[in-house]
Amino acid sequence: MGGVQPLPGSFRDPSGNVYQVEGGIFRTVNECFSQDFDFVTSTGLFKKLAAEDLLLPFEVVSSEVLNLSDPKPRYVLKAPRLPFISYPYEWSFPALKAAALLHLRIHLQALEVGATLSDASAYNIQFQGNHPVFIDHLSFRRYQSGEMWVGHRQFCEQFLNPLLLRALFGISHNAWFRGTQEGIGTGEIRRLLKGRHYWKWNVLTHVVLQDLFQKTSTKRTKSLQDHSLAKASLPLSSFKAMLGKMSHWISQLKPLNKGGSTWGDYDKTCSYSSIETKSKKQFILEFAQKVQPSLLWDFGCNTGEYSETALNGGARNVIGFDFDQGALEGSYYRAVERRLSFQALFMDAANPSPSQGWNGREREGLQSRASADAVLALALVHHLAIARNIPLVQVIKWLITLAPQGVIEFVPKNDPMVQELLSLRQDIFPDYTAEHFMALLTKKAVIIKSETVSKSGRLLVWFKRM
Repeated sequence: MGGVQPLPGSFRDPSGNVYQVEGGIFRTVNECFSQDFDFVTSTGLFKKLAAEDLLLPFEVVSSEVLNLSDPKPRYVLKAPRLPFISYPYEWSFPALKAAALLHLRIHLQALEVGATLSDASAYNIQFQGNHPVFIDHLSFRRYQSGEMWVGHRQFCEQFLNPLLLRALFGISHNAWFRGTQEGIGTGEIRRLLKGRHYWKWNVLTHVVLQDLFQKTSTKRTKSLQDHSLAKASLPLSSFKAMLGKMSHWISQLKPLNKGGSTWGDYDKTCSYSSIETKSKKQFILEFAQKVQPSLLWDFGCNTGEYSETALNGGARNVIGFDFDQGALEGSYYRAVERRLSFQALFMDAANPSPSQGWNGREREGLQSRASADAVLALALVHHLAIARNIPLVQVIKWLITLAPQGVIEFVPKNDPMVQELLSLRQDIFPDYTAEHFMALLTKKAVIIKSETVSKSGRLLVWFKRM
């Protein structure tokens, strides 16, 4: 195993790196961080948080498993492999909110035993289904009496400000966060504020005053060590109170203009009859029972109704993708209420998350992060082929590359949903027919089963890639 390289997203931390070896996930603890790691371990905090499903558990294994020598780590930790890695710019509002509250809860528990968190990166949290879990064991260190909250600015930029963008202004954080990767700057949020916002104490404290301090500190010629704030002392009780008040505030935040969703109520208002819906679910159920996918991708998942059907059929994990905020929020609450192994992410199928960050590899693109065993593409093809002008041949080719098996739904032109799309534009799609769809599909895949599931002629096709 000589020459094993750390994962591209873990290179920034001098305390240790993350490696993947033969499917296993390993985290090194370098000598420079070993004293803090030993202290936090001695408090029992790691075991307590893991027992509460707040922190990813780990075991210390032999350093020989990585065969590293320069520098040789003090410890090597082995952690469970997560089925899928997602990023904050892909999370829905309630998922980002849950992650923020998890971070604050963990920080408060750490302070109780004399530890603290060295940063406040949203990338330190992942989801197991709908459940957020902290994954960075090297963020914990010994608390120094009187120290300030060193991660306050980062917490605001990567958690609070993206939430405020939606809660105060009705603007989704996803595209903005994806464009910067480091979150949304406090100065940018402040420039959006109206007079009524200044009357809110939390906004004044964590947005207005913080922005003023940042602008003041950057103008100083003194080093940070000489800055008066760096010498300030914050009593532990005040530190805890600050985190507690932040948690309470975030727990009360709600999206503005929640009723503006286009597809959030689609499962209630779509043109399917109850019999047609039942037939569609039965088709998906049979598919999942036969394939038993460990990881299934559901493109155009809407509120997760068919993702849940796939899970009931035997799929172990489902990652859904949609671009409608109302649908994503419906998916999140469905997963929470029913404890489903299902995570719905913000994703435009015509513009999926790319590989980006340092050297174009720090945050991996969709297909680089995992290999799905199966894919669902229900009521998706017409949105790509007609609404987005992507040639049908390219749509089919892309879907087949996503997984070795899957179910694709073809919605014909006479369907009300397609008629609605065509009412806004000229019909320049002579090749958009069921016959052409099937001809393209059979060039790349074997058809296991097909079934018409609506009066308008909606067609479900179960394919297996050649």
